[in-house]
Amino acid sequence: MLAYYLRLGLRSLRRNPVLTGLMIMAIGFGVAASMTTFAVFRAVSGNPIPWKSGQLFVPQIDGFGPSGRDPGDNGEPPDALNYQDTLALMRAHPASRQTALYPVAISVVPADASKQPFSISGYAVTTDFFGMFEMPFQYGNGWGTNEDDRRASTVVISSKLNQKVFNGANSVGRNIVLDNRDYRIVGVAKSWDPHPRYYDVVNTSGFGDAPDFFMPFSRAIDLQMDTDGNNNCNKSPEGGWDAWLQSTCVWLTVWAELPDAAAVQRYRSYLDGYAADQKRAGRYNWAPNNRLRNVMEWLDHEHVVPQETKVSLLVALGFLAVCLVNTIGLLLAKFMRRSQEIGVRRALGASRREIYTQFLAEASMVGVAGGVLGLLLTAGGVYSIGLVFEPEVAALAHVDFGLIGLTLLVAIGATVIAAFYPTWRAAQVQPAWQLKSN
Repeated sequence: MLAYYLRLGLRSLRRNPVLTGLMIMAIGFGVAASMTTFAVFRAVSGNPIPWKSGQLFVPQIDGFGPSGRDPGDNGEPPDALNYQDTLALMRAHPASRQTALYPVAISVVPADASKQPFSISGYAVTTDFFGMFEMPFQYGNGWGTNEDDRRASTVVISSKLNQKVFNGANSVGRNIVLDNRDYRIVGVAKSWDPHPRYYDVVNTSGFGDAPDFFMPFSRAIDLQMDTDGNNNCNKSPEGGWDAWLQSTCVWLTVWAELPDAAAVQRYRSYLDGYAADQKRAGRYNWAPNNRLRNVMEWLDHEHVVPQETKVSLLVALGFLAVCLVNTIGLLLAKFMRRSQEIGVRRALGASRREIYTQFLAEASMVGVAGGVLGLLLTAGGVYSIGLVFEPEVAALAHVDFGLIGLTLLVAIGATVIAAFYPTWRAAQVQPAWQLKSN
């Protein structure tokens, strides 16, 4: 019977091509608008490491005090740490795994003298970084604790940089010249750039080009490499590098891996105890003001999802609702014009349930056609989204099988839901009235 109802629906749609076209366009444009903005929202608001986001935490220690806080921060400590507090956390090692990091920029001197040096950007990290964030490797792996302790000249490079310098060959064990210094390559990372870049939202807002390299944190400090990111000071230090390290300037991020609730509680207790010790020592003269946030809490705190994506999604959903209201009106007009047909079918023994099935099947065909149109418009919208959003955000939106399936599902489901009221009105037609009037 379903095939029969579909044939009836197809004939009905062909009899009114203009009305059918209007319904398909309403569904298609409404679905395309919502799915295009959803593609962007999904890209920037997803959990970048869902299997582990509840175990990775960012500690915050208030190194500025009440006088150094922005009145609009609601008492929140700075987003980054100063060097002294970072060093204390790394030495105490209160977590099973932890890393300090900050962005650095250096230049590569190619072995081929005919090629010009070029700049690259990356991060100074500790050895735990690679295991904590589960970075995949194409060749080799990260360095060990000994390299951190020895301030070794080792480096992990990206597959993109490896392709550019070594033509994609296995470069593990070879040297690369960075800022006129030789570094031994210990690993080549696979293409790895989680979105958003949760491990450094302070300096990147969660988006941007993938890093080119990772080098030991201790080596970067030893070479007095300035941060390539934010550096906030409530009082500018005087005296060069050493004075900067001893100052309250915040420019470092620390991540801790805490596998269970007990580990989280121990780490919180350590932070509170450390801050209290600093107050007793006279370094800070305010009450402890610490925070400890996991990945998703940290992304929410840093407002990583751009506000315009939320607003655009709400506007697009509103547009879809308007399109559905128009579709309801068009379906109602179409179905009620067929009252005589409905009356005859009911008089011949068709039940209300069969009328429901017939007209919902017809509506689903409109939904399929609208979904196909919406899919084409969504693809065009995704590829032109850079006209509305920032390029680094727009680059994250893409069409995949999930978006294709969701677009078709939303189109068909929305159309069928919109058809319930017109179908109900059609099923209420009284056969006797229609037969008497004819």
